[in-house]
Amino acid sequence: MGKLIMVTGGARSGKSTFAEKKAGEIGQNVLYVATSIPLDEEMKLRIEKHREQRPVCWETLEAYRDMDIHLPDMLEGRSAVLLDCITIMVCNLMFDIHTEWDRVSRDDILETEYRVVDQVKKLLSVAEASEVPFIVVTNELGMGIVPDNKLTRVYRDIAGRVNQMLAGAAHEVYFCVSGIPVKIK
Repeated sequence: MGKLIMVTGGARSGKSTFAEKKAGEIGQNVLYVATSIPLDEEMKLRIEKHREQRPVCWETLEAYRDMDIHLPDMLEGRSAVLLDCITIMVCNLMFDIHTEWDRVSRDDILETEYRVVDQVKKLLSVAEASEVPFIVVTNELGMGIVPDNKLTRVYRDIAGRVNQMLAGAAHEVYFCVSGIPVKIK
C-alpha cells in the first residue's frame, strides 16, 4: 500500500511549492496530475507559472476525473504522484454536473456531492492499491467568512468534506501558512 500525503493551506500559502519539494525529495520520476482547465487568461498564466516551477523531467497528466482509469497504467516506475489540486478538481466536477447553480435543489446538491465523493474515492482506491507515494494538494476553504451565494457555500461545504475524507485516509497531513509547512498528522 502506497503512502498518501495531503498538503493543505490557504491561497498563496506555499502548499504547491512544498508539495513539489516533497515529491522531488522522494525521487525524480514524478507523475504530476494537473486538474486545472485553462478557461481564461488568468488560469492560463497560473498554469504556465506552475509548469515553470516543476522539473522538466516530470511527466504531466491533465485530468480531473476518472483517476481509476487514467492512473493505473502510468504508475510503473514512478517515484511519486503529485496531484495539484483537489479543490480545482471538485470545482470542475461540480460544473460537469450542474451549470446553473442558482436553480439547484437540495437533492441536486446531495447528488452532486455523492458524485464528487465517488470520484475522490476512485482516486483513493488507486493510491491505496499502489506502492507509489501520492501527494495531494488542496485548499483550506473553511477559515473565512460564510460565502454570500449558494454556489460558493455548496463548493466550500463539498470541498471541506472531501478534505476531511482525504485527511482521514492520509498518512501525513501538512498545513502551510505563509510558506511554512506545519505537520498536523
